[in-house]
Amino acid sequence: MADHIQIGDIAPRVHYVTNGMQGAFTYPFPIFEIEDLEVRLDNVREFSGFTVSGAGDSNGGQVTFDVPPAPGRRLTLRRNLRLARTSDFQSNGVLRARVLNDELDYQVAAMQEQQDALTGAMRLDPSEYGDLTLPSAPGRANKVLGFDATGGIALLAQTGLITNAFTGAVPRSVEDKLAEALTARDFGAVGDGVADDGPALQAAMNAAAVAGKLLVIGEGTHRTTMPLSLSGDAAGLTMRGSILYAGTWGQAALTIGSGGAARNATRHYAGLRVMRATQSDWSSESDVGIRLVNLDACHVEVLQAEGFCIGIQTLGDERGFEDSTLHLGRIANNRYGLDIRTGSAAGWNNSITYMGGHFANASSVNPTLSRFGVRFSCAAGAYNRHNAHHFVGPAFELQRQGTPGTVDAIPFLVDVADARAITARGIRMEQCSPYVARHTGGANDCLYEVGYVGTYGFTGAGIHYPAGATRAGGTVVALHQAAAAHGSPRLVAEAGNVRARAFRWNSTDIGFEGMTVLSGNPSGPPTTMNGLCFAGLSSITLNNDNITLPTSRGIGFVVDCTLCKEFFLAAEGTTLRPFIVQFDGSETVLNDSAPVLFSNMNTVWQGSPSSWWEGNADLDSLSAGIALNRLQRVTLHSSAAYAVIGVRGGSAGAVLKALRLYVGGTDAPAILAGGGRLWGGRELTASITYDPPSIAAGANATQAVTLPYVQGGDFVSVSHSSASGFIEWSGAITTTGSSGTVTARATNRHASTAIDLASGTLMVRAVKPRL
Repeated sequence: MADHIQIGDIAPRVHYVTNGMQGAFTYPFPIFEIEDLEVRLDNVREFSGFTVSGAGDSNGGQVTFDVPPAPGRRLTLRRNLRLARTSDFQSNGVLRARVLNDELDYQVAAMQEQQDALTGAMRLDPSEYGDLTLPSAPGRANKVLGFDATGGIALLAQTGLITNAFTGAVPRSVEDKLAEALTARDFGAVGDGVADDGPALQAAMNAAAVAGKLLVIGEGTHRTTMPLSLSGDAAGLTMRGSILYAGTWGQAALTIGSGGAARNATRHYAGLRVMRATQSDWSSESDVGIRLVNLDACHVEVLQAEGFCIGIQTLGDERGFEDSTLHLGRIANNRYGLDIRTGSAAGWNNSITYMGGHFANASSVNPTLSRFGVRFSCAAGAYNRHNAHHFVGPAFELQRQGTPGTVDAIPFLVDVADARAITARGIRMEQCSPYVARHTGGANDCLYEVGYVGTYGFTGAGIHYPAGATRAGGTVVALHQAAAAHGSPRLVAEAGNVRARAFRWNSTDIGFEGMTVLSGNPSGPPTTMNGLCFAGLSSITLNNDNITLPTSRGIGFVVDCTLCKEFFLAAEGTTLRPFIVQFDGSETVLNDSAPVLFSNMNTVWQGSPSSWWEGNADLDSLSAGIALNRLQRVTLHSSAAYAVIGVRGGSAGAVLKALRLYVGGTDAPAILAGGGRLWGGRELTASITYDPPSIAAGANATQAVTLPYVQGGDFVSVSHSSASGFIEWSGAITTTGSSGTVTARATNRHASTAIDLASGTLMVRAVKPRL
């Protein structure tokens, strides 16, 4: 066995790619000392964090790391000897074979390292001969090393290569570096507000689209007399200046994104500013400042859009506009600040978040024309179900012109047949109409939180439902001066157990305390509240814990809706159909010219003789397996002063258990029942002035008192304002019905003395029995 290192024919380096788990790595070549082994991770030499074994072994050894290197790193183990002679042979001394072998082994190992290093060097092919000596430093300064026509070294002029100052950067040509992003000035844009930069801007936009580059429009005002278009093929747009549109009317000044079925996804458009050189007269909705088409998962920042009929328009053409975020700045002097639109049956406009936005109009701009901050719209025949649009902190200063306002100045106009989940938080309204929104169709699940209303005082922030609206699908939370009230919605009428409220009105009819009963086919037909509201009706079945309500019978609460027009109806039971009857201030029934709206179903006018509006579905009916109808918002017509809100049987076996009526926390409408109203009260009373005669001991005197609707079986009591401890009063029902009579009897219980009471009031009371 050899007693010294054997230097074999093996390269003095080995490479590994680490996996994150292996910590020990073999080197197959010999080293003399531990310091002879060089350890590198990703070309960086390491000096600690590992141990080396196997020094002096001909077969190499092992490097063991304290912690396995992270996966994917390149590990190099390389022998690196110091080129120095470490031994000396003395004259006339003993020449030992071991020392000589060690010296020769060291030299061979060092030559192997040099041979290994030469394999990575640039050199001539063995068949070639020539001089590769570089010129002196002054001669090669600011030159590029190259080769001439014969293959010899040549110094070439500098070609404009530049290198980033950071580690790892590679040289690039100036042209390549400048082509990273395109600017409008690359194509001759001036930005002085006078020169027509339109051709230069469009050329730049075309180039950005072809190259898929980001376009930068630098500082300054870039005036254009032509409409501009940036295709969705461009990587994006950054504006540090503005575009001043001085072109013809009826065109979009700046269109971003490709139309048709193109999808313009994951783009970033920042700092957009487009203004009209002359204020639009709002006569054409084709006059648009910025049109954004078919954007998907994009981020858009609009700093300014001013002076157009439509400031900003987002358009789902033959594809969708969706899943994007818009940051809005100053949107001024436009009839529609933001128009959210679809252009075809195949397009959609959904799931967008809008941050901020100041929608404003100057008082001098088109003062006789209505204006809106945000509009939801669609082209004829286009998809009309916009959904999931969320606004955060928009401000509206629309100049409604006069007190009261003479033109509409409404923040939100939902002008489509259907829309869902439009929400707006922290709305600020200045100089607007007393409406935060107008819904012209069947928009639903919309929520508007109004944080502040200023100018002309707080006159309201409701939702306007014009003729043609089919749903009361909006909720307003007016925090302005009323934030505390919104935490407590008010329960204004409750029949937690309708069956327990039942009482016998007469031998055939049943009434309900605090409620009125209606007929689907009353005779007459009646035209007033007293004619349509009954104290009791037949054909109602009383069960143990509920009632059976046929289709011809309705039961509900009578409300004074002079101020409060919105109620929430909740009913517990099966196959119940909601209905509304409205009356004006003189209690005359209103016809179909005063429509009502429900939040989750359409309304149907039943006409005379019932004269009620009802929902087109039962409250417990399912929509796609979900009970969406159970809680209904009821929006009454503005001309209604009184209304009956309740349910009727949706089938012959409809069951009613409970009925409740809610309003917002700032309202407290009166519920009309009993007292001066015939319906809803078990108690009947009457009084007359009566001077009883002198009544002998043991004798009595009687007096008939008219008490309409008293019936046999009612509990009757009698009293007189002149009291005596010996006069006992009692009553007996002598006639019944609408002209019923109670005979009051005064009996003198004194054993020997006649009693003559003073004149006073004789009072008669009858109470209907519960059933």
